[in-house]
Amino acid sequence: MKIAVLGNQSRALVNFWSVLIRHMRAAGHEVLCLAPEGDAEGDEALRAQGVELRYYPLDRKGLNPARDFATIGALVRLFREERPEMLFASTIKPVIYGCIAARVSGVPHIFATITGLGYAFEADSFAKKCINKLASLLYRVALSGAQTVFFQNKDDILAFRRAGILRPSSEVVLCRGTGVDTRRFAPADPVTDPLTFLLVGRLLEAKGLPEFAEAARRLKIRYPDARFQVLGPPEQGLGSVPLKVMEEWQKDGRLEYLGETRDVRPYLTAASVIVLPSWREGTPCSIMEGMSMGRPAVVTDAPGCREVVEDGVNGFRVPLRDPGALALAMERFIRDPSLVARMGAEGRRLAEAEFDAEKVAEHIMSVMGLSRRPAGTGASETERHGVM
Repeated sequence: MKIAVLGNQSRALVNFWSVLIRHMRAAGHEVLCLAPEGDAEGDEALRAQGVELRYYPLDRKGLNPARDFATIGALVRLFREERPEMLFASTIKPVIYGCIAARVSGVPHIFATITGLGYAFEADSFAKKCINKLASLLYRVALSGAQTVFFQNKDDILAFRRAGILRPSSEVVLCRGTGVDTRRFAPADPVTDPLTFLLVGRLLEAKGLPEFAEAARRLKIRYPDARFQVLGPPEQGLGSVPLKVMEEWQKDGRLEYLGETRDVRPYLTAASVIVLPSWREGTPCSIMEGMSMGRPAVVTDAPGCREVVEDGVNGFRVPLRDPGALALAMERFIRDPSLVARMGAEGRRLAEAEFDAEKVAEHIMSVMGLSRRPAGTGASETERHGVM
Protein backbone atom coordinates (compact mmCIF):
# COMPACT_ATOMS: atom_id res chain seq x y z
CA MET A 1 0.00 0.00 0.00
CA LYS A 2 1.16 3.54 -0.73
CA ILE A 3 0.84 5.79 2.33
CA ALA A 4 1.17 9.59 2.24
CA VAL A 5 2.49 11.02 5.53
CA LEU A 6 1.75 14.75 5.64
CA GLY A 7 3.35 17.23 8.04
CA ASN A 8 4.18 20.91 8.42
CA GLN A 9 7.99 20.46 8.53
CA SER A 10 10.45 17.78 7.52
CA ARG A 11 12.10 18.01 10.92
CA ALA A 12 8.76 17.41 12.63
CA LEU A 13 8.19 14.26 10.58
CA VAL A 14 11.69 13.08 11.54
CA ASN A 15 11.41 13.97 15.23
CA PHE A 16 7.89 12.72 15.85
CA TRP A 17 7.03 10.05 13.27
CA SER A 18 10.30 8.29 12.36
CA VAL A 19 9.39 5.20 14.35
CA LEU A 20 5.93 4.99 12.75
CA ILE A 21 7.44 5.45 9.27
CA ARG A 22 9.96 2.69 10.01
CA HIS A 23 7.12 0.37 11.07
CA MET A 24 5.17 1.17 7.91
CA ARG A 25 8.15 0.35 5.71
CA ALA A 26 8.98 -2.79 7.69
CA ALA A 27 5.43 -3.99 7.03
CA GLY A 28 6.10 -3.66 3.29
CA HIS A 29 4.31 -0.39 2.57
CA GLU A 30 5.56 2.44 0.37
CA VAL A 31 5.80 5.75 2.25
CA LEU A 32 5.50 9.16 0.59
CA CYS A 33 6.36 12.09 2.88
CA LEU A 34 4.91 15.51 2.07
CA ALA A 35 6.38 18.63 3.65
CA PRO A 36 7.17 22.27 2.78
CA GLU A 37 10.52 22.97 1.14
CA GLY A 38 13.40 24.64 2.99
CA ASP A 39 14.68 22.14 5.54
CA ALA A 40 17.59 20.41 3.82
CA GLU A 41 18.77 18.54 6.91
CA GLY A 42 15.29 17.25 7.68
CA ASP A 43 14.79 16.28 4.05
CA GLU A 44 18.03 14.29 4.08
CA ALA A 45 17.03 12.49 7.27
CA LEU A 46 13.69 11.50 5.75
CA ARG A 47 15.26 10.21 2.56
CA ALA A 48 17.74 8.22 4.65
CA GLN A 49 14.71 6.28 5.92
CA GLY A 50 14.01 5.15 2.37
CA VAL A 51 10.92 7.26 1.77
CA GLU A 52 9.98 9.37 -1.21
CA LEU A 53 9.73 13.10 -0.43
CA ARG A 54 7.69 15.72 -2.23
CA TYR A 55 7.14 19.38 -1.40
CA TYR A 56 4.00 21.46 -1.10
CA PRO A 57 3.53 25.16 -0.18
CA LEU A 58 2.42 25.94 3.37
CA ASP A 59 2.15 29.17 5.35
CA ARG A 60 2.36 27.63 8.83
CA LYS A 61 1.26 30.67 10.84
CA GLY A 62 -0.48 32.98 8.37
CA LEU A 63 -4.18 33.61 7.91
CA ASN A 64 -4.06 34.47 4.21
CA PRO A 65 -6.94 32.66 2.41
CA ALA A 66 -5.20 32.86 -0.99
CA ARG A 67 -2.16 31.03 0.35
CA ASP A 68 -4.31 28.42 2.06
CA PHE A 69 -6.29 27.78 -1.15
CA ALA A 70 -2.95 27.41 -2.93
CA THR A 71 -1.98 24.76 -0.38
CA ILE A 72 -5.17 22.80 -1.00
CA GLY A 73 -4.70 23.05 -4.77
CA ALA A 74 -1.09 21.86 -4.59
CA LEU A 75 -2.06 18.90 -2.40
CA VAL A 76 -4.90 17.93 -4.73
CA ARG A 77 -2.44 17.84 -7.64
CA LEU A 78 0.07 15.81 -5.63
CA PHE A 79 -2.52 13.27 -4.51
CA ARG A 80 -3.80 12.86 -8.07
CA GLU A 81 -0.25 12.36 -9.36
CA GLU A 82 0.92 10.00 -6.62
CA ARG A 83 -2.39 8.18 -6.04
CA PRO A 84 -1.79 7.10 -2.43
CA GLU A 85 -4.27 4.66 -0.94
CA MET A 86 -3.95 6.17 2.51
CA LEU A 87 -3.23 9.56 4.14
CA PHE A 88 -1.80 10.07 7.62
CA ALA A 89 -1.84 13.80 8.48
CA SER A 90 -0.71 15.57 11.64
CA THR A 91 -0.63 19.16 12.99
CA ILE A 92 -3.34 21.74 12.35
CA LYS A 93 -3.00 22.99 8.76
CA PRO A 94 -1.85 19.68 7.27
CA VAL A 95 -4.83 17.97 8.91
CA ILE A 96 -7.35 20.55 7.69
CA TYR A 97 -6.07 21.13 4.16
CA GLY A 98 -4.66 17.64 3.69
CA CYS A 99 -7.92 15.92 4.58
CA ILE A 100 -9.92 18.25 2.33
CA ALA A 101 -7.52 17.72 -0.57
CA ALA A 102 -7.45 13.95 -0.03
CA ARG A 103 -11.23 13.77 -0.09
CA VAL A 104 -11.41 15.84 -3.29
CA SER A 105 -8.70 13.64 -4.83
CA GLY A 106 -10.41 10.39 -3.93
CA VAL A 107 -7.85 9.05 -1.44
CA PRO A 108 -9.67 5.97 -0.07
CA HIS A 109 -8.47 6.02 3.56
CA ILE A 110 -7.89 9.24 5.50
CA PHE A 111 -6.45 9.37 9.02
CA ALA A 112 -5.88 12.55 11.02
CA THR A 113 -3.90 13.13 14.22
CA ILE A 114 -4.79 16.07 16.47
CA THR A 115 -1.52 16.94 18.22
CA GLY A 116 -2.95 19.93 20.09
CA LEU A 117 -5.58 22.61 19.72
CA GLY A 118 -3.25 25.54 19.09
CA TYR A 119 -3.75 29.27 19.23
CA ALA A 120 -7.26 29.22 17.76
CA PHE A 121 -8.75 27.46 20.81
CA GLU A 122 -7.32 29.92 23.36
CA ALA A 123 -10.55 31.90 23.03
CA ASP A 124 -9.79 34.67 25.56
CA SER A 125 -10.29 37.61 23.17
CA PHE A 126 -12.66 38.63 20.38
CA ALA A 127 -10.00 37.99 17.71
CA LYS A 128 -9.28 34.51 19.03
CA LYS A 129 -12.99 33.72 19.21
CA CYS A 130 -13.34 34.64 15.53
CA ILE A 131 -10.36 32.46 14.61
CA ASN A 132 -11.84 29.66 16.73
CA LYS A 133 -15.13 29.80 14.79
CA LEU A 134 -13.28 29.63 11.47
CA ALA A 135 -10.99 26.82 12.66
CA SER A 136 -13.97 24.81 13.95
CA LEU A 137 -15.74 25.14 10.60
CA LEU A 138 -12.65 24.07 8.65
CA TYR A 139 -12.02 21.15 11.00
CA ARG A 140 -15.66 20.05 10.64
CA VAL A 141 -15.39 20.00 6.86
CA ALA A 142 -11.98 18.30 6.87
CA LEU A 143 -12.68 15.59 9.44
CA SER A 144 -16.03 14.66 7.94
CA GLY A 145 -14.07 12.63 5.41
CA ALA A 146 -11.65 11.05 7.88
CA GLN A 147 -11.91 7.36 8.59
CA THR A 148 -10.36 7.76 12.04
CA VAL A 149 -9.22 10.74 14.10
CA PHE A 150 -6.41 10.17 16.61
CA PHE A 151 -6.34 12.33 19.73
CA GLN A 152 -3.61 12.59 22.35
CA ASN A 153 -5.80 13.41 25.35
CA LYS A 154 -9.46 13.21 26.36
CA ASP A 155 -9.78 16.98 26.93
CA ASP A 156 -9.21 17.66 23.23
CA ILE A 157 -11.84 15.08 22.31
CA LEU A 158 -14.33 16.88 24.55
CA ALA A 159 -13.38 20.26 23.07
CA PHE A 160 -13.98 18.97 19.53
CA ARG A 161 -17.30 17.41 20.51
CA ARG A 162 -18.47 20.59 22.28
CA ALA A 163 -17.56 22.62 19.18
CA GLY A 164 -19.60 20.24 17.01
CA ILE A 165 -16.56 19.34 14.93
CA LEU A 166 -16.90 15.57 15.22
CA ARG A 167 -19.87 13.67 13.89
CA PRO A 168 -21.53 11.26 16.33
CA SER A 169 -20.41 8.44 14.06
CA SER A 170 -16.78 9.60 13.86
CA GLU A 171 -14.30 6.98 15.03
CA VAL A 172 -12.06 8.57 17.63
CA VAL A 173 -8.96 6.82 18.93
CA LEU A 174 -6.92 7.89 21.93
CA CYS A 175 -3.18 7.29 21.69
CA ARG A 176 -0.17 8.23 23.83
CA GLY A 177 0.98 11.18 21.77
CA THR A 178 3.71 10.51 19.26
CA GLY A 179 5.60 8.47 21.83
CA VAL A 180 9.29 8.71 22.62
CA ASP A 181 12.15 6.63 21.25
CA THR A 182 13.33 5.26 24.58
CA ARG A 183 16.48 3.80 23.01
CA ARG A 184 17.55 7.11 21.50
CA PHE A 185 16.60 9.04 24.65
CA ALA A 186 18.53 6.79 27.01
CA PRO A 187 18.85 7.50 30.77
CA ALA A 188 21.55 9.97 31.83
CA ASP A 189 23.08 10.42 35.27
CA PRO A 190 21.16 12.95 37.40
CA VAL A 191 22.54 16.48 37.64
CA THR A 192 22.21 18.43 40.89
CA ASP A 193 25.21 20.78 40.92
CA PRO A 194 24.03 23.26 39.94
CA LEU A 195 20.27 22.62 39.92
CA THR A 196 19.30 23.39 36.35
CA PHE A 197 15.72 23.87 35.19
CA LEU A 198 15.13 23.59 31.43
CA LEU A 199 12.09 24.62 29.41
CA VAL A 200 12.08 23.15 25.89
CA GLY A 201 9.58 24.70 23.52
CA ARG A 202 8.86 27.25 20.85
CA LEU A 203 8.94 30.87 22.02
CA LEU A 204 5.22 31.17 22.63
CA GLU A 205 3.27 32.69 25.49
CA ALA A 206 1.13 29.55 25.59
CA LYS A 207 4.19 27.48 26.53
CA GLY A 208 4.17 29.41 29.82
CA LEU A 209 7.31 31.41 29.11
CA PRO A 210 6.17 34.54 31.02
CA GLU A 211 5.34 32.41 34.08
CA PHE A 212 8.67 30.59 33.87
CA ALA A 213 10.56 33.88 33.61
CA GLU A 214 8.77 35.34 36.62
CA ALA A 215 9.26 32.19 38.70
CA ALA A 216 12.95 32.20 37.76
CA ARG A 217 13.27 35.86 38.82
CA ARG A 218 11.82 35.09 42.25
CA LEU A 219 14.00 32.03 42.81
CA LYS A 220 17.20 33.71 41.62
CA ILE A 221 16.91 36.17 44.51
CA ARG A 222 17.06 33.35 47.06
CA TYR A 223 19.08 30.78 45.11
CA PRO A 224 21.52 32.63 42.83
CA ASP A 225 23.35 29.43 41.85
CA ALA A 226 20.25 27.78 40.39
CA ARG A 227 20.01 27.94 36.60
CA PHE A 228 16.93 28.50 34.46
CA GLN A 229 17.21 27.82 30.74
CA VAL A 230 15.00 28.02 27.65
CA LEU A 231 15.69 25.99 24.52
CA GLY A 232 13.57 26.41 21.42
CA PRO A 233 13.11 28.15 18.08
CA PRO A 234 11.84 31.74 17.77
CA GLU A 235 8.30 32.32 16.59
CA GLN A 236 6.57 35.24 14.93
CA GLY A 237 3.04 36.49 14.90
CA LEU A 238 0.16 36.12 17.32
CA GLY A 239 1.06 34.66 20.70
CA SER A 240 4.83 34.70 20.22
CA VAL A 241 7.42 35.91 22.73
CA PRO A 242 9.78 38.23 20.81
CA LEU A 243 13.50 37.58 20.90
CA LYS A 244 13.89 41.09 22.32
CA VAL A 245 11.94 40.02 25.41
CA MET A 246 14.06 36.88 25.76
CA GLU A 247 17.19 39.02 25.58
CA GLU A 248 15.85 41.34 28.29
CA TRP A 249 15.14 38.38 30.58
CA GLN A 250 18.61 37.05 29.92
CA LYS A 251 20.21 40.44 30.50
CA ASP A 252 18.63 40.84 33.94
CA GLY A 253 20.05 37.43 34.89
CA ARG A 254 16.89 35.46 35.51
CA LEU A 255 17.35 32.91 32.69
CA GLU A 256 19.54 31.77 29.81
CA TYR A 257 18.24 31.47 26.27
CA LEU A 258 20.03 28.61 24.52
CA GLY A 259 18.64 29.16 21.01
CA GLU A 260 17.39 26.20 18.98
CA THR A 261 18.81 22.79 18.18
CA ARG A 262 18.08 19.66 16.17
CA ASP A 263 19.26 17.41 19.00
CA VAL A 264 17.93 18.16 22.48
CA ARG A 265 19.69 15.25 24.16
CA PRO A 266 22.86 17.11 25.26
CA TYR A 267 20.69 19.80 26.85
CA LEU A 268 18.47 17.25 28.60
CA THR A 269 21.60 15.51 29.87
CA ALA A 270 22.85 18.77 31.40
CA ALA A 271 19.48 19.59 33.00
CA SER A 272 18.18 18.54 36.40
CA VAL A 273 14.45 19.13 35.87
CA ILE A 274 12.33 19.71 32.76
CA VAL A 275 9.72 22.46 33.12
CA LEU A 276 6.69 23.13 30.93
CA PRO A 277 4.09 25.57 32.38
CA SER A 278 2.03 25.28 29.18
CA TRP A 279 -1.56 26.41 28.90
CA ARG A 280 -2.51 23.36 26.83
CA GLU A 281 -0.77 20.53 24.96
CA GLY A 282 -1.59 17.46 22.92
CA THR A 283 0.96 15.29 24.68
CA PRO A 284 4.21 17.23 25.27
CA CYS A 285 7.16 15.59 23.52
CA SER A 286 9.71 17.59 25.52
CA ILE A 287 8.41 16.09 28.76
CA MET A 288 8.30 12.54 27.37
CA GLU A 289 11.87 12.90 26.11
CA GLY A 290 13.03 14.24 29.46
CA MET A 291 11.25 11.44 31.29
CA SER A 292 12.91 8.87 29.04
CA MET A 293 16.31 10.32 29.99
CA GLY A 294 15.49 10.13 33.69
CA ARG A 295 14.50 13.73 34.30
CA PRO A 296 11.62 14.73 36.58
CA ALA A 297 9.20 17.38 35.37
CA VAL A 298 7.22 20.36 36.59
CA VAL A 299 4.15 21.03 34.44
CA THR A 300 0.79 22.73 34.67
CA ASP A 301 -2.32 20.75 35.50
CA ALA A 302 -3.46 21.34 31.92
CA PRO A 303 -4.76 19.07 29.15
CA GLY A 304 -1.92 17.00 27.76
CA CYS A 305 0.48 17.84 30.57
CA ARG A 306 -1.52 15.98 33.19
CA GLU A 307 -1.34 12.86 31.01
CA VAL A 308 2.44 12.54 31.39
CA VAL A 309 3.18 13.70 34.95
CA GLU A 310 1.81 11.94 38.01
CA ASP A 311 1.91 14.55 40.75
CA GLY A 312 4.43 13.59 43.42
CA VAL A 313 5.64 10.57 41.43
CA ASN A 314 7.68 11.69 38.44
CA GLY A 315 7.30 15.40 39.09
CA PHE A 316 4.84 18.06 40.18
CA ARG A 317 1.75 19.66 38.63
CA VAL A 318 0.89 23.30 39.31
CA PRO A 319 -2.07 25.56 38.45
CA LEU A 320 -2.10 27.40 35.12
CA ARG A 321 -0.58 30.89 34.84
CA ASP A 322 0.60 30.86 38.45
CA PRO A 323 4.30 31.79 38.67
CA GLY A 324 4.19 31.63 42.46
CA ALA A 325 3.07 28.00 42.48
CA LEU A 326 5.58 27.22 39.74
CA ALA A 327 8.40 28.73 41.81
CA LEU A 328 7.37 26.71 44.88
CA ALA A 329 7.38 23.46 42.89
CA MET A 330 10.84 24.13 41.47
CA GLU A 331 12.08 25.16 44.91
CA ARG A 332 11.25 21.69 46.23
CA PHE A 333 14.04 20.28 44.05
CA ILE A 334 16.45 22.97 45.20
CA ARG A 335 15.72 22.24 48.86
CA ASP A 336 15.81 18.46 48.36
CA PRO A 337 18.07 17.52 45.41
CA SER A 338 17.50 13.79 46.08
CA LEU A 339 14.13 14.23 44.37
CA VAL A 340 15.91 14.62 41.03
CA ALA A 341 17.17 11.03 40.98
CA ARG A 342 14.11 9.45 42.62
CA MET A 343 11.48 11.16 40.48
CA GLY A 344 13.66 10.89 37.40
CA ALA A 345 13.79 7.11 37.79
CA GLU A 346 9.98 7.03 38.00
CA GLY A 347 9.80 9.11 34.84
CA ARG A 348 11.98 6.62 32.98
CA ARG A 349 9.80 3.76 34.19
CA LEU A 350 6.66 5.51 32.92
CA ALA A 351 8.29 6.33 29.59
CA GLU A 352 9.16 2.68 29.01
CA ALA A 353 5.80 1.36 30.20
CA GLU A 354 3.39 3.82 28.62
CA PHE A 355 5.02 6.23 26.16
CA ASP A 356 7.46 4.10 24.16
CA ALA A 357 7.22 5.12 20.48
CA GLU A 358 7.41 1.48 19.39
CA LYS A 359 4.18 0.75 21.27
CA VAL A 360 2.52 3.92 20.00
CA ALA A 361 3.46 3.06 16.40
CA GLU A 362 2.10 -0.47 16.73
CA HIS A 363 -1.16 0.90 18.13
CA ILE A 364 -1.55 3.37 15.25
CA MET A 365 -0.61 0.71 12.68
CA SER A 366 -3.22 -1.64 14.12
CA VAL A 367 -5.98 0.98 14.00
CA MET A 368 -5.04 1.82 10.40
CA GLY A 369 -5.20 -1.87 9.49
CA LEU A 370 -1.53 -2.00 8.56
CA SER A 371 -0.44 -4.66 11.05
CA ARG A 372 -1.98 -7.34 13.17
CA ARG A 373 -2.42 -6.41 16.83
CA PRO A 374 -0.79 -8.98 19.15
CA ALA A 375 -3.21 -11.01 21.24
CA GLY A 376 -4.22 -9.39 24.50
CA THR A 377 -3.49 -5.77 23.42
CA GLY A 378 -6.84 -4.81 21.96
CA ALA A 379 -7.98 -1.28 22.66
CA SER A 380 -10.83 -0.84 25.09
CA GLU A 381 -13.99 0.95 24.02
CA THR A 382 -12.84 4.07 25.88
CA GLU A 383 -9.42 4.00 24.23
CA ARG A 384 -10.89 3.59 20.76
CA HIS A 385 -13.77 5.98 20.99
CA GLY A 386 -12.77 8.43 23.69
CA VAL A 387 -15.63 10.24 25.44
CA MET A 388 -18.92 9.70 23.62
